[in-house]
Amino acid sequence: MEREAVPLNKQAVIIGAGFGSLSCAVTLAAKGWKVTVLERQDQPGGKLQRVTEQGYTFDRGPSTITMPHVFRSLYELAGAKMEDYVGLYELEPRTRNVFADGHTVDLSRDTVYMREQIAAYSPHDAGRYSEFMAEAELLYQLSEKQFLNRLLLSWKDKLSLPLVRDLLRVRPFLTLQSLLQRYFRHPNTLAMLGRYATYVGSSPYQSPAIFAMLGHVEAKLGVYGVKGGTYKLVEGLVALARRLGVEIVTGTEVTGIAVAGGKAEGVETSRGFYPARTVIAGGDVLSVSRMLLPEASRRTMSDRTIERYEPSLSGLVTLAGVRRKYEQLLHHTVFFPEQYEPEFTDIFDKRRPPLNPTVYVCYSGYSEPGMAPVDGSNLFILANAPYLNNGCDWARETEIYGRRITDMLKGFGIGGLEQAEVLQRYTPQNLAADTLAHRGAIYGISSNSVRQTFSRPANRSREVQGLWYVGGTTHPGGGTPVVSLSGRLVGEHIAGEG
Repeated sequence: MEREAVPLNKQAVIIGAGFGSLSCAVTLAAKGWKVTVLERQDQPGGKLQRVTEQGYTFDRGPSTITMPHVFRSLYELAGAKMEDYVGLYELEPRTRNVFADGHTVDLSRDTVYMREQIAAYSPHDAGRYSEFMAEAELLYQLSEKQFLNRLLLSWKDKLSLPLVRDLLRVRPFLTLQSLLQRYFRHPNTLAMLGRYATYVGSSPYQSPAIFAMLGHVEAKLGVYGVKGGTYKLVEGLVALARRLGVEIVTGTEVTGIAVAGGKAEGVETSRGFYPARTVIAGGDVLSVSRMLLPEASRRTMSDRTIERYEPSLSGLVTLAGVRRKYEQLLHHTVFFPEQYEPEFTDIFDKRRPPLNPTVYVCYSGYSEPGMAPVDGSNLFILANAPYLNNGCDWARETEIYGRRITDMLKGFGIGGLEQAEVLQRYTPQNLAADTLAHRGAIYGISSNSVRQTFSRPANRSREVQGLWYVGGTTHPGGGTPVVSLSGRLVGEHIAGEG
């Protein structure tokens, strides 16, 4: 379909090719729109990129896949079957949690098995686990009903009686840590379940209790692997989008959003001008506002306003291709320090890499042997870090923090990283340079307050007609399936108006 054959009011340009952008593109194209996606990197995927070196394959970016129904619905919307594009398989156990005191808990759908594992160190916590999971399920149901599956474009939407009533039921003024302490006492359980706050780049000691719902999402709805690696999710959406006629242009830098009379007119790029009355920005809302909009078109997102938002945490990623096997590792394994709270004090208060970090290891070769040599392991290692700030020099900290992470893993029996055949570090500075993530934050805006959790920057620009936002920095928030939801919700709304 030629662009000229479609009326201008049914043409859209989308900035970025991450999950939010691709989901929006598929939604609009399935409803008859002509869509062009512009991506500055050489391959689509946004923060999820594929790296291959010396026989090792890594997915650098999101690796814990949940809520597969969100992705499946996109294919169904387009009259396709997800299984024809990408294959998923459920992981059981979901994640291995390894604690400094020597105990291990393999997160499982099986509640009896979970209670048995927890009882090994805390009979009290084991006895309360089922009660907690019931509350986590309720929090998920309320969130899905009122928050995840609808746009909140106006104060009328945000202050509707049903939403306000249910908002009060999700304990908005109780932190995740405080909720957990109503059920559990042992630091192992508190750390294992408190870690869900980091899924949205936040601290369990500051973020609202709503994120306890992720306990239900993972344990009961499932954690999934992707056949061929997580990047296959991107390739599947790209193939579907192109089948629907979406044009995806990579290696193209968007340099500005053209605005005339308060309306979007298109985008300026390194390859010329793309006209469009509908522009969807899939990048970081704060970076898009600051870098791509004229000052007169962003009074509600001025530099001063942007600085009021606390960015989420970032991370130091290590990709290690090691010629050895690790019996301790599952597909997902988390190693916890002796004390959990100091990590978040270091990140959000002192704004430095933690002295004793929690370390997450994704060993996709555990489930996908073809992603590493037969006698090797492909390890994606992530340790939390502060967003970019003047007190943290990554030219110096990369080696220091990297060594600290390596030493911690060695203490848990994960050695040999010094002899890795492939070793790459990816810092918050790299993330900011590649994806324009504001201050190198992985998840955009933190959820360390009620306001930043439940009143994120809106999906529709308040000042530029025809300009929309999708992705982790806008509603409904961060996390791969939720980012995808934002794209679909915006696409459906635009198509309904067009």
